[in-house]
Amino acid sequence: MQTDILRFATRLNSFGSKPDVYWPKGHGKPNPIELAERASKADGLTDVDLNYPDHLGTDPRATGKAIRDLGLTVNGLAMRYYSNPAFKIGAFTNPDPAVRREAIDLTKRGIDAAREAGSNLMTLWLGQDGFDYAFQADYARLWTDEIDGIREVAEHDPDCLISIEYKPNEPRSYSLMPDCATTLLALKEINLPNLGVTLDFAHVLYADEQPAFAAALIGRYSRILGLHLNDGYAKRDDGLMVGAVHSIQTIELLRQVYADGFAGPIYFDTFPDLTGLDPVRECEANIATVKSMLNIIRKLDGDNQLSTAIAQQDAVKTQSIVRSAMFGNTPS
Repeated sequence: MQTDILRFATRLNSFGSKPDVYWPKGHGKPNPIELAERASKADGLTDVDLNYPDHLGTDPRATGKAIRDLGLTVNGLAMRYYSNPAFKIGAFTNPDPAVRREAIDLTKRGIDAAREAGSNLMTLWLGQDGFDYAFQADYARLWTDEIDGIREVAEHDPDCLISIEYKPNEPRSYSLMPDCATTLLALKEINLPNLGVTLDFAHVLYADEQPAFAAALIGRYSRILGLHLNDGYAKRDDGLMVGAVHSIQTIELLRQVYADGFAGPIYFDTFPDLTGLDPVRECEANIATVKSMLNIIRKLDGDNQLSTAIAQQDAVKTQSIVRSAMFGNTPS
């Protein structure tokens, strides 16, 4: 790991936080390019992710060029299924075939837009695909429709990577892709080479998963195409700054994904806009935290002590080694 070649991406909407600090009073809602321009002020940030269709406008090529002119790269696009109120009860799993077709075709247009904007990554968070009540849905039908929809959009452009971001719930009470194992089962059934998984730290926490274990399973059966770092209290998608609550688990996750060969940008899916934090400072704090954590990982992997203790499942020894790497030698 070389920190001088690390890439860091961020959620574009975060930079709408505290607009009066950056734009003149009465400026109105900033457009996506204005948000990206503000994001470009964050020291160390290299990439942004855009939502589709919200952020692309009518000319994805022009949007991509404008962002590159700011010194940033479009890491990828993320689909948002808000354009039709009918999507509330399902996008790929909607009971109406016409609505399902609309969602699939919208996604294909999003993939085309990603390519035009200069990216080859589309993230699918299928939050509307799920259920809320017992006896609401035919589960086998939901699964078939979901698999068929993902397969069709993945086949649309085999050179575009399609990454499934799982989340236990919200907005539906139960998501059809709620956890690591279910997502991997779906990808195994579809079996296309351009598919993979987006691992979101806060989603993993409240799926009651250990982040590094989830990453290891993804590395074994698929691949991580998106790594979303944030933090929270494992009850909802808090979007807190990296390492604010689960520092050790974040370090373990980073060690795991880099051991498995992850080479993409680290994306900050944090929500400074929810509580009015300065988004540039918040982004820079996330970057600094990750760099510090990577330095800790270098210390941990500088000799065989940690790997030997892990091989023996010696929790007391591993905690002592990690504590020393994080805080220096402390009295026992």
